[in-house]
Amino acid sequence: MGTSILLAHGSGGGKTRELIRSVFRPFFTDSRLIAATDSAILDGAAGQLAFTTDAFVVDPIFFPGGDIGKLAICGTLNDLAVSGAKPLWMAVSFILEEGFELEDLTTIARSMAATANANNVALVAADTKVVPRGKGDKVFITTTGIGRLLTGLEQVSYGAGIRPGDKVIVSGTVGDHGASIFASRLEQPPATPVLSDCASVLPIMGGLCDLAEHIRFMRDPTRGGTATVLCEITEKQNWGIRLIERSIPVDGKVSGLCRLAGLDPLYLACEGRVICIASPEKGEEVIRRMKTCPAGLNACEIGTITSENPGRVVMETTIGGTRLITMLSGDPLPRIC
Repeated sequence: MGTSILLAHGSGGGKTRELIRSVFRPFFTDSRLIAATDSAILDGAAGQLAFTTDAFVVDPIFFPGGDIGKLAICGTLNDLAVSGAKPLWMAVSFILEEGFELEDLTTIARSMAATANANNVALVAADTKVVPRGKGDKVFITTTGIGRLLTGLEQVSYGAGIRPGDKVIVSGTVGDHGASIFASRLEQPPATPVLSDCASVLPIMGGLCDLAEHIRFMRDPTRGGTATVLCEITEKQNWGIRLIERSIPVDGKVSGLCRLAGLDPLYLACEGRVICIASPEKGEEVIRRMKTCPAGLNACEIGTITSENPGRVVMETTIGGTRLITMLSGDPLPRIC
């Protein structure tokens, strides 16, 4: 693995998994952590709880469609939501660099409060630390969230019920957030901004609760993108996935930017999307309900679980061939969240 940390260790792909296996797993041995779900499922006095934490170091801190504050709240809300939980409480911690503008910090705090309030989540604890000038980069934020598991969705983050024939569904266009961050870093950003999909997925999840018995798995495709989530599914459950490239929704601006930059939208982060594995009987109904939310207007089926090619994701390309989709290797776009 080498002797020092690389940027690729923060990618959410293969290097991240290597770091977890070699450094953390020998010491952090609780079964709820080893399950590698978006939230740990805990037994509480009032039923099962979901518990999660995340850190945000995005650069730039303001981007089209959001800012680090909105991203920090949505990121943690979404991890709880796709774990089958209703988010209830959050804690936030700031690491601020000396010299960071108070006006910018105020804007971020306002954005966090507005996002939490809009999603009926209480910010109940906070902490602030300041490091000397040059020892940080403006602001880093850590958020921790607790939610209550919804009946019927207690196992949805594990994917144990996935079977051949199940439908692979995505709630909207893929790669928007990663493309937005990349475009924001260019010396000459596009005249028409590439908007991040940064948003809460709670409205999408709210429409699916009564279909719980037909939902096998949910995950939000952040670091590593859609491709990495799908590879994780096949690795854990040892089924195959057949993807249809022409069915994968990609915004035109994102597609154009990726062609110019040599990026693949399948590996770019989303921050307001859900990947859902649903039974073949209710796949169309899941899509229909997703489409009733603004964030789910482009929801569609992109593939199928199959007994063929176990442990692999194989994509039928638009030119009639096939392509093996592997987990992200390296980090073509660090600090996207």
